[in-house]
Amino acid sequence: MAYFATKRNGFSYVELVFVIAILAVLASVAVPYLEKNIQRKKESELKQNLRQIRAAIDEYKVSADQGKIKKSIGDSGYPHNLEDLVNGVEDITDPQKKKLRFLRNIPADPMFTRSVALKNELAPADTWGKRSYSSDADNPREGDDVFDVYSLSSEIGLNGIPYGQW
Repeated sequence: MAYFATKRNGFSYVELVFVIAILAVLASVAVPYLEKNIQRKKESELKQNLRQIRAAIDEYKVSADQGKIKKSIGDSGYPHNLEDLVNGVEDITDPQKKKLRFLRNIPADPMFTRSVALKNELAPADTWGKRSYSSDADNPREGDDVFDVYSLSSEIGLNGIPYGQW
């Protein structure tokens, strides 16, 4: 009788296996959800960065068309590189020749997937694909100017459209 009167301390193996099985099921449900959230966040950042750079390119073009930026005959009026948007260009209409700046910094492409070591060595401008004014939309190529930017990623977004076509 003394054997049945003693109090048990701890859990049995069956109880531990049962709890571990429940935790495994919960984890298998949560991991894909977290991965989708991370992808959504990166996609949101990509959209924001594309809008920011494209707006700066458009502002540069407007300034060039207004005669504020020196452009040669045959020049498209778009920046020669993304760094011009940050470093600024001389306002030729301003008597003090102040610089016009269109971006504070060039955001990196969040979908850029090369190795982290290489990513840290590259300038943010080098993580984007650049399309010149003279190239076709179907076959974007770099050239004398930067008309548009696009992601170099070959992955497909949650909306079914490849990131390079956003």
